[in-house]
Amino acid sequence: MAGTWVTQNKDLPGVYTNVVSEPKPLGTLSDRGTVTLPLTLSWGPAKQIITIDAGDDIAKALGYDITDTSLLLVKEALKRAKTLLVYRLNEGTKATVTSGNLVTTAKYGGVRGNDISIVIQADIDTPSSFNVRTLVEGREMNTQKVANIDGLVSNEWVTFKASATDKTLAATAGAPLIGGADGTATNADHSDYMAAIETQVFNTVGLPYDDATLKPLYATYIKRLREDEGKYVQLVVPNYDAADYEGVINVPNGVILSDGTVIDKTKAVAWVAAATAAANVNQSLTYADYDDAVDVDVRFTNREAIAAVQKGQFFFIFKDGKAKVQQDINTFRSFTPTKNKDFRKNRVLRTLDGIGTDLQRVFENSYIGKVDNNADGLNILKKEAISLFELNQNISAIQDFNPQTDVTIVPGTDKDAVYAEYYVKPVDSIEKIYQLVRAR
Repeated sequence: MAGTWVTQNKDLPGVYTNVVSEPKPLGTLSDRGTVTLPLTLSWGPAKQIITIDAGDDIAKALGYDITDTSLLLVKEALKRAKTLLVYRLNEGTKATVTSGNLVTTAKYGGVRGNDISIVIQADIDTPSSFNVRTLVEGREMNTQKVANIDGLVSNEWVTFKASATDKTLAATAGAPLIGGADGTATNADHSDYMAAIETQVFNTVGLPYDDATLKPLYATYIKRLREDEGKYVQLVVPNYDAADYEGVINVPNGVILSDGTVIDKTKAVAWVAAATAAANVNQSLTYADYDDAVDVDVRFTNREAIAAVQKGQFFFIFKDGKAKVQQDINTFRSFTPTKNKDFRKNRVLRTLDGIGTDLQRVFENSYIGKVDNNADGLNILKKEAISLFELNQNISAIQDFNPQTDVTIVPGTDKDAVYAEYYVKPVDSIEKIYQLVRAR
């Protein structure tokens, strides 16, 4: 007889073998690079998240080529982001046209629907059939050969229906859709957006609106996610000096691109949010170039720059024909003995946030409810934590880590509880160099 065993209690002779893997740490460092933006758009599904990965065909999701001015913020975000979670705030009004007995309606609301037209022509080879073509700005996007309206099926741009019981088609050289409108977004739409993304995995939220009502609303939301939900994310907003929190980044100026396009502080939020999301735990954005920017839209004097840093502003400077990040900081400035000025540095915060995220992920996925709360179980937890800290040290996210003294895991008050305490020393980037040159 043979089999596996849990305790040595078998009655029959035989070899009972358990085959297991050699214990190895389960934790790895989390990927970064996901940013989310709430936008007012002219095409696309409303009130839902649209996932766009770098390199995707944007036109399929949002109706325009990435170079179109209506998608400027999407383009700026994708300069740095690996993944962009777009939420279309506005539903808009759908464009429509009636041609003979055929009613054609744009798939989504928005002014993009006004660029659609329908061409209906008798088929040369089959006179009883018609070719129904869907054009967008004159480019054919879909064609169908049908005998009547009942044969038509919806495509990525329009839906079809008969206006009456008569389903016959009539030829037309071109019937443009009209009446499409973007509409506006309300605060309730923003609340719906925040509820929608709460279940998603992301690193930063960009709020590209300079709205005095929305900014504190989003800041409160981010604080709740960080402190109550354990989601270590950051918010990027324009012109918000009232913020004083490590989870909020304040952008007070913008840049000018090489083609002359002005990206003001509100639009610059998209790039800052994406760059922050994509920055690794061992990387600072201090002095990082804004992609394709040749100047800033508002230059600060030296005195203004010092004041901006003291306020916790993330701003751009002009240097060597480029626009660069002055310093990678957030708005936190109410320093205390237990939360010092290191917390205003975004690289340090990314390291601490990453550690918190990774420990939570690994313990919840692989240890909660699966490991005994005894000496052996606590030792396994300790080894997992040590492995994660050593991974961070290997990439210079932390330094001087001592596995003997910097990790403490002991039983908690209840039988199912554990108390853990860690000491970590995040690495920051060199940002100030003081030099003395002696002549002789």
